[in-house]
Amino acid sequence: MLKACLNGTRRRDEHPAVPLTPAELAADAVRCATAGVAAVHVHPRDDSGAESLDPAVIAAAVTAIRAARPGLPVGVSTGAWIVPDPAERVAAVRAWTVLPDFASVNAHEPGAAEVAAALHERGVMVEAGLWTLAAVDAWRRWSTPTGRILVECMAEQVETALADAAAILGALAGERPPVLLHGEGPATWPVYAEAVRRGLHTRIGLEDTLLLPDGAQAPDNATLVTTARATAAH
Repeated sequence: MLKACLNGTRRRDEHPAVPLTPAELAADAVRCATAGVAAVHVHPRDDSGAESLDPAVIAAAVTAIRAARPGLPVGVSTGAWIVPDPAERVAAVRAWTVLPDFASVNAHEPGAAEVAAALHERGVMVEAGLWTLAAVDAWRRWSTPTGRILVECMAEQVETALADAAAILGALAGERPPVLLHGEGPATWPVYAEAVRRGLHTRIGLEDTLLLPDGAQAPDNATLVTTARATAAH
């Protein structure tokens, strides 16, 4: 499964094609789905461009994407940087009026288990974001079922990112949830290749990298997706 991560924390001044509004996210989701992704992950923004877990903001983004591409699974982030207070993150999830298909929860963050539980109670599939071996241990203490594990290699140095991937995947040996492996920054494409080599789910998009494998700036998310699929085919 290839997922498109459309925007993340990116600003428009980092890349002119970063989608921010519901309409932009929807249009980009359609282009990426046409290019071959099976799901999209987005960080919805409020009118000021800031990431938000507000029910109206989540509803606007998810509704727009579903209207533009019915049947395409849509996921959102619940990162602690969006709403630092764990109780407020839980309250936000419980107040959502339109539910995404899945949501990522970083296992190392304060309140992660409670946020995951709130998502599960609402019927939203939980993706457990695991950045470190310590996060694997924290995730194992959750009582909430996990629909997918995200092994997220955040190190920019390629060798470190690949070593982190091997270590976390080794610690997860025998676990049941499907695994999605991805990297960020300079490590994006090497970790993508490792995910393909291992037969794991993976993702690509402007959230993770602004560059194509040859170092040229990617024009947009759809080009990243098309390039990723072509790379996997070889």
